[in-house]
Amino acid sequence: MRSISFEPFCGDQISPDQINEIAAIVATFPKLTRTELANTICELFSWKRPTGKLKTVECRQFLERLNDRGIIKLPACNIQFVSQTKLNIGRTRRTDRQSTLSVKLCELSPLLLNRVQNRAQRQLWYEYMDRHHYLGYQIPFGAQLRYFIQSGIDGTRLGCLQYSSPAWRMTARDRWIGWSDELRRKNLQKIISNSRFLIFPWVQVKNLASSILSLAAKTVPNDWLGCYGRRPVLMETLVDGKHYSGTCYKAANWVFVGETTGRGRMDRQNKRMGAAVKNIYLYPLSKKFRQELTQS
Repeated sequence: MRSISFEPFCGDQISPDQINEIAAIVATFPKLTRTELANTICELFSWKRPTGKLKTVECRQFLERLNDRGIIKLPACNIQFVSQTKLNIGRTRRTDRQSTLSVKLCELSPLLLNRVQNRAQRQLWYEYMDRHHYLGYQIPFGAQLRYFIQSGIDGTRLGCLQYSSPAWRMTARDRWIGWSDELRRKNLQKIISNSRFLIFPWVQVKNLASSILSLAAKTVPNDWLGCYGRRPVLMETLVDGKHYSGTCYKAANWVFVGETTGRGRMDRQNKRMGAAVKNIYLYPLSKKFRQELTQS
């Protein structure tokens, strides 16, 4: 196999021998699905979360990157899986635009973040996001938690929220934290990304968005700890300045630290530099967040 450089898998350095083993497994078991291959490889290399669960989602995405680079040849993607998660999200009347909701925030309070936990909830969440978010629905990278934003008064759905694994490298963020590449690889998973935030377009309530962000800062870290066995100490998000000013993040005391280069997390060869520059905002969840991120 030719000499190829690889970025670490969730902070773990990938060796050429491991790549050879992965290629051998894929070639030896051509009838396994991509998810089954990911589970097999996670078991082999003990790629597990602190809770003991396999890092199947991250591993599958890693395998698909290897496949895209021609290093391995994965079996055809499960059509049912693809249609349910990305390519063919259905449109039903459940997510039709509703009558304008314009009330005072106190009339909806307390606000609730109800975690998406079963298939029916996921499908509905996907549909709302795909239909009403300007980016549509896209499969997030790595670990993820999704929520419906609801009124505690009558359960009215007001929007959707998603947190997922952080970006591998962002110069402005990394400079602000002050960590080395080695420490970033070691501690990156102590950061979580607010990768989707949608207030339904018919919901027009002053201060709602910033209130939701404040609630999420109190709610999501405990959920993340319970699900993935690690408590985050910092939140990040990217705001497209062409569409949004980031007002709600500023109002919720998030810190603007700079801009991305525009590559995107999946651009490994600098082909899209500057193509989609976004503003980076961070929110510390601990007074000692920098110490926790820079400890060896």
